[in-house]
Amino acid sequence: LERSELVFGIGPAGTGKTFLAVAHAAMLLERGMVERIVLSRPAVEAGERLGFLPGDMKEKVDPYLRPLYDALYEMMPADKVERAIAAEVIEIAPLAFMRGRTLAHSAVILDEAQNTTPMQMKMFLTRLGENSRMIVTGDPTQIDLPQNTKSGLVEALRILDGVTGMVTVRFNEGDVVRHPLVAEIVKAYDRDGKLARGLGAEG
Repeated sequence: LERSELVFGIGPAGTGKTFLAVAHAAMLLERGMVERIVLSRPAVEAGERLGFLPGDMKEKVDPYLRPLYDALYEMMPADKVERAIAAEVIEIAPLAFMRGRTLAHSAVILDEAQNTTPMQMKMFLTRLGENSRMIVTGDPTQIDLPQNTKSGLVEALRILDGVTGMVTVRFNEGDVVRHPLVAEIVKAYDRDGKLARGLGAEG
């Protein structure tokens, strides 16, 4: 994280990917290495579409961005977070809001990146500006995109493999920090997925 301009953090639920990314961004801000933090997620999750949610844009988008707020509140006092958001030192926005921007002097985090399309991922990655760092987190086993839609995260890992300045950090169930049971749940689903793929291959 210290040396790379683009870091992919890949792993299952509960491994602290988002927390580590936000903690690193906060550290960069505290040390004056960046001027602001930009946190983003694609607004697609577990079969829901924004059109079906009530309320205005902020109300619609906030439930998707809640985990990013939670990560911030875990490491900074709430009033400090609110002041930083009001001063636009911290910006939390859905991925669609990134189009057409260049994010310079910023620590930029894209969370739940497995739910981006390849076009969205390319759009996001090409926002990288001068003196900025990007951290992309996601779990390729938890893709909520429509069937037959490729994941931008999976494609980016394939396409960018070997590109200078890009680093991939992989977490596994041994890194799960939420609760010991979460690690067992992740492992069980992982085993079941492998079994299902094996059965599918035979059929």
